[in-house]
Amino acid sequence: MGLDLKKFINRFIDETHDHIQAMLAGLADLEKNPTTGESLNAVFRSAHTIKGSARMLKLAGITETAHCMEDLLDALRNDSITFSTELFHLLYRGVDAVSTLVDHLAAEGRCPPQDELICNLLSQAASSASQTTTSAAPLATPLAPPSAPPQPPPPASSPQPEKDVDPPLVPPPSSATAKSRLNRAESVRIRVDKLEELVKLMGEVFFSHARLERHWQEIRILTHRARSDEAPSPAVRRDQAEQLHHAVQALGADISKQGLLMTELSQKTLLMRMLPTGLLFESSARLVREVARSLGKEAECTVKGTEIELDRQVIDRLSDPLVHLLRNALDHGIEPPAQRLAAGKPARGRIEISARQEGRSVVVSIQDDGRGLDRKRILAKATQKGILTAEQAAALPDDKLIDLIFLPGFSTSSLITDVSGRGVGMDVVKKTIVDDLQGEITLASQPGSGTTFELRLPLSLAMMRVMLCQVSYYYFGFIAQGVRELIRVTPAEVHYVSGRKTIILDNEFIPIVPLIELLDIPVVRSEELSPDKGWLVVVIRNGQDKLGLQIERLIDEQDMVIKPLPEHMQKLPLISGLVITAANEVVSILHVPSLLAKARTLRNAQMDREMVADHANGHHILVVDDSLSTREIEKDVLEIHGYRVTLAEDGLDGWKKAMAGTFDAILTDVEMPILDGFSLITRLRQEERYQHTPIVIMTSRAQESDKQRGIQVGANAYIVKGDFEQGSLLDTLHNLL
Repeated sequence: MGLDLKKFINRFIDETHDHIQAMLAGLADLEKNPTTGESLNAVFRSAHTIKGSARMLKLAGITETAHCMEDLLDALRNDSITFSTELFHLLYRGVDAVSTLVDHLAAEGRCPPQDELICNLLSQAASSASQTTTSAAPLATPLAPPSAPPQPPPPASSPQPEKDVDPPLVPPPSSATAKSRLNRAESVRIRVDKLEELVKLMGEVFFSHARLERHWQEIRILTHRARSDEAPSPAVRRDQAEQLHHAVQALGADISKQGLLMTELSQKTLLMRMLPTGLLFESSARLVREVARSLGKEAECTVKGTEIELDRQVIDRLSDPLVHLLRNALDHGIEPPAQRLAAGKPARGRIEISARQEGRSVVVSIQDDGRGLDRKRILAKATQKGILTAEQAAALPDDKLIDLIFLPGFSTSSLITDVSGRGVGMDVVKKTIVDDLQGEITLASQPGSGTTFELRLPLSLAMMRVMLCQVSYYYFGFIAQGVRELIRVTPAEVHYVSGRKTIILDNEFIPIVPLIELLDIPVVRSEELSPDKGWLVVVIRNGQDKLGLQIERLIDEQDMVIKPLPEHMQKLPLISGLVITAANEVVSILHVPSLLAKARTLRNAQMDREMVADHANGHHILVVDDSLSTREIEKDVLEIHGYRVTLAEDGLDGWKKAMAGTFDAILTDVEMPILDGFSLITRLRQEERYQHTPIVIMTSRAQESDKQRGIQVGANAYIVKGDFEQGSLLDTLHNLL
């Protein structure tokens, strides 16, 4: 009977993708240092292995392409030819051609024939007698896709642009390519020792279950005997009670052991669902290279942390956002080579994708060294679309500027292309990461230096740490990564700012609201909510945004299976999922970003109602604090009383904004990164226009030495946050102005 080769195909596909990644990494190393012999040998070995495995499986297209690459790499190893830019492009295209054939094999179950054009170019390069022939002749023929439809001739008034790069041999990989690789994982490679551990653990679970049944039968027998004995003697009654007590103890011990076994079984089973992020990242270098070439740019992509694992469901949903962020970085971030050289940068841009594990989360970072966010362009587009007025745009802080790019339909591109410009994508990225994956997305940008997106994701969506609490007669849950801490707040620790309760936590003002108000639940007075005892407060967070929620009681915190919302509940914005408790109760999981957004909406509505006449004569105040919550609260207080406010997120940001404009007074914190408050005041007092400007320090540092230093550097007032009353701040500003 003949050997069935089909069962080896999936293993070949997985191993070949590993070799493709190794070849891309090796070529990237060779571009930086062409004399690295070990990298060249590693690329050669991978090509040789792919060729041999494909030949055994009768995959002619892959065999021939890998063979042509092997010949060219062997010529390089023997110094018959030397490296050049064109040669690197050709080698990358060879790897792309192999990858495309393997993707087709995975999706369709058959291998198409090799691309004759790329094989011919590889063979010509390998057989070239000189470096000149290698670097010029093989690439003189433009590489156009064979199936590309004919393009209409350009209008006579607009000359045809001259192409200085060849069009891509194959279409760049998309999220569909990554998904096809994930979808083929009906067969997932699992180490034999891991599988044996799981089988052994299953045996222990069955044995433990048998013991539980035996103890349960013993208790039933003992109970039946006690009931059937109409007149037991005291000695018999004591003996029955003792036997029943021992049986219950044994049952309790076995239940505890069963619980531990079930937890271990659950953890090991979930590990079987985990896949390395390399599956998601492996096509990124190819995507970056091809999209960059289509835009007339040069860019390389490096990948780190490919061994970090995520639940397959998370990786599958992350594919589209990653593709969009990479395309966006290339179109908006990475500059053309001439601009980069003029700015003192290498002609080739750099994009780095990395993954790292932090506790129960994985952080995926996408970093480029491009131009960074263009503040003027973003604000101009926001003003043009009516999102902001010109006055609001001028005073918008950087942390709010970032929020604009996530709005639906928002794009600063002046041209709509197949890469970007339609104003769709970034809002989808945010929805996928925040709403669907229960994660967080943060953005940092430095003009001229680049932009970094960080996606904080749970390890798994199937099982997550959940904190259960009670308000009124209802139970609710929070995903643990959205909870900063749980504290009890006494009345003395509560400050009233603009009529709202706030607390000071780690040098931050954090507003607190009853959860029943956000959820519109009928208020029920109870002993738990008595102000004499204080309030139990859950501090939730999303990025820098924080909010304290008053609850009645903490029920539990445990790992729980998150169930998706049924269809009739999917439009409820405050609920992201459901869990079922041991008491068989269905509990709603509250969506932290939506709670924060609703609290912000209610706060803005309250401010609109309380806005008073401009009795402060429109004085412009600069507020400098590294806490988002503190800045927002101080801004609310000042704006309600007629001041115009500009926010700065740290001392350096405050210095830049002070230099860019003129302010009637400055309110600053002390403890801030990069430039602290004392240093900021010292700098400001050296500027002629700020020598007599009122400067107020508001900080949690209450030591007399700090107050004295504040006076020495030139502060006009020193307010301790722990003693804060909004009236004192307003009176201080009124007197100083």
